[in-house]
Amino acid sequence: MKLQITAVALAAAFTLPAQAQTEIQWWHSMGGGLGEWVNDLARDFNASQKDYKIVPTFKGSYDESMTAAIAAFRAGNAPHILQVFEVGTATMMASKGAIKPVADVMKESGLKFDQNAYVPAVAGYYTAPNGQMLSFPFNSSTPVFHYNKDAFKAAGLDPAKPPTTWPEVALAAAKLKASGHKCPFTTSWISWSQLESFSAWHNTLFASKNNGFGGLDTRLVFNTPLHVRHIENLANMAKQGLFVYKGRANAADATFVSGECAMATGSSALYGNVTRNGKFAYGIGTLPYYPDVPGAPQNTVIGGASLWVMSGKKAVDYKGVGQFFSYLSRPDVASASHQRTGYLPVTKASFEQTDKSGFYKKNPGTDVSVTQMIRKTTDKSRGVRLGNFVQIRTIIDEELEGVWSGRKQAKEALDTAIKRGNEQLERFERANKR
Repeated sequence: MKLQITAVALAAAFTLPAQAQTEIQWWHSMGGGLGEWVNDLARDFNASQKDYKIVPTFKGSYDESMTAAIAAFRAGNAPHILQVFEVGTATMMASKGAIKPVADVMKESGLKFDQNAYVPAVAGYYTAPNGQMLSFPFNSSTPVFHYNKDAFKAAGLDPAKPPTTWPEVALAAAKLKASGHKCPFTTSWISWSQLESFSAWHNTLFASKNNGFGGLDTRLVFNTPLHVRHIENLANMAKQGLFVYKGRANAADATFVSGECAMATGSSALYGNVTRNGKFAYGIGTLPYYPDVPGAPQNTVIGGASLWVMSGKKAVDYKGVGQFFSYLSRPDVASASHQRTGYLPVTKASFEQTDKSGFYKKNPGTDVSVTQMIRKTTDKSRGVRLGNFVQIRTIIDEELEGVWSGRKQAKEALDTAIKRGNEQLERFERANKR
């Protein structure tokens, strides 16, 4: 009888289900090749351990995913991890009840976490005034200068020497046009590349209060003579067919990858797309600057996104999130991500590992984004962190489209963008005053 009971107990034990993995929902905005990268990261992490399963879900553009997450949070079913672009940082910081600081997640998970291990210019952007890191710096980029070496050669330009100043860009564009190029120069993310990073690169403010880092009562100031001069120069290039506006956000990227446009300022993360799909010799240069501006070039500012942890989850879930962030921070993983995508290395160790591997020497220009960012920052060039920043960028797009079409003068457009943008900042300040 005892033997029979033991056999029954053993049979029951073998039919018990295995301990279920804890699922961690990750909403992101990475499409195409970058979406494949995100899926590979989740798959490789899931294969590296048995307790947690990262479930990545594409939720549309950054705007769309952020809107969806806010609605999901109110409904009580927000994801564990949300990828938010850098312009949403101030909004997320103000949403104190909705987020759990990444520093707390790591500490409560009992994991080693040294904020100083992360690239300072990147980590500093996602850090609160008290020094606590609020979100995980996942895919940070910076604007760089992309150019088609084959088009340069055909136009009689030196393919080994991209233009480094704005006057040189105009001269190169004229030669490219003369050689038959219908789109010599274009740009994506107009506000980010031509006003925000432009300001930092020239060590001048985009907004008061150190670009918003000094308080909610910040106001826009990008209508200085330097800013007006730059937009006027681009407008003149547009009239001459040297600069061709291709649309908002990253719409211009596809026109560079296809070979339609010969030069473009845009995200360093375009690198992965060009190397996979471009059919031409490809070069990367630094963001152009005006050589008569004292102190220029200074440093560029970050773009891309970080990973925010949403509140209201179980302790075991947060432990899984912490394990995943630790995995993403590993030098080998972070180095491979940097080399694959063109995004900045997340940690100093991943930059050093990439450098030692000889990657930068084998792929000239891939270190440009890093060298632009690791320069010493100033209060004017640390970055731009504003409330309602998404709406402000849309306003800038609208006003500058009037310039490119010849309907508005540069000064009028910038003045109007500032007036309309400051209304957004005032609204955010009122809503978030404690």
